[in-house]
Amino acid sequence: MYKFSTLEGAAPVQRVALVTGASAGIGRAIAARLLAGGYVTYAAARRVEAMEELRRAGARLIPLDVTDEPSRVATMERIADEAGRLDALVNNAGYGAYGALEDVTLAEGQRQFDVNVFGLARMIQLALPIMRRQGGGRIVNVSSIGGEIHEPMGSWYHATKFAVEGLSDCLRMELAPFGIHVIVIQPGAVRTEWSAIARRALLATSGATAYADQAVLAAALLEGADQGNGAPPEAVAHVVWKGLVAPRPRTRYRVGGGAEILTRLRWLLTDRAFDSVMRHAAARMARTVSRGSVPGVGGETRSRVGCARPVR
Repeated sequence: MYKFSTLEGAAPVQRVALVTGASAGIGRAIAARLLAGGYVTYAAARRVEAMEELRRAGARLIPLDVTDEPSRVATMERIADEAGRLDALVNNAGYGAYGALEDVTLAEGQRQFDVNVFGLARMIQLALPIMRRQGGGRIVNVSSIGGEIHEPMGSWYHATKFAVEGLSDCLRMELAPFGIHVIVIQPGAVRTEWSAIARRALLATSGATAYADQAVLAAALLEGADQGNGAPPEAVAHVVWKGLVAPRPRTRYRVGGGAEILTRLRWLLTDRAFDSVMRHAAARMARTVSRGSVPGVGGETRSRVGCARPVR
């Protein structure tokens, strides 16, 4: 069991972590890894019933909506009352609703910011007094390679992830004097339900508008990448663990399909050259999907891809 003490010679105390968005996918895997590593792990999500497996493994479940202030405050108050400390806050809650900017309502765009940015920021605000009082801690923000690269149909989602990246950089400098590390996790393609949810929203929003051809190709890119080279959620949990136990953690950890190559290409190429790379990748994946050679690709995307025209 992993233990530590902030005072030399004092009895070791068990570390405490809070993982948001722990009901599925990456969040569930992170919570399970922290439990295996000996953390007192609070697993928080709206769907408490979906975390029963974590409860059986020893997690303490919390119903949490990161956009609801009473829910956020109650979560931190419970941890402070029960554990008296918080050593790691893993901000994993988030989602992506894709669609052309013209088609996505402002209300939906605002909701993505409420969940992905403002909810994350408020959880940090509530955690920091505890961490400063105990003399240290770690903030882990699960961002995305979408915070460094771009693709069509993802304007609102990418905007939130670019915001998380900038917020995290500023926060890292602010918290350094207090011994609090800020770590950004940048997943690429990961095999979770996230991609399916994003694809459905994309096709529902822009699949029958002026952007339909781009929408079906973007859906194919999401689906094909997810099935073809996506990493398991446990791979993300592994790098989160590395960041939590490293004496001097890296500021960013990239993990998952395409994470390293795409971020390097974005750094090397001009804007328009990278645009071209993403267009060609979408067209290539669309051909693969239409042939049915990507395991698990749904019929809706495949049938729509067959009718799509290339994006110029």
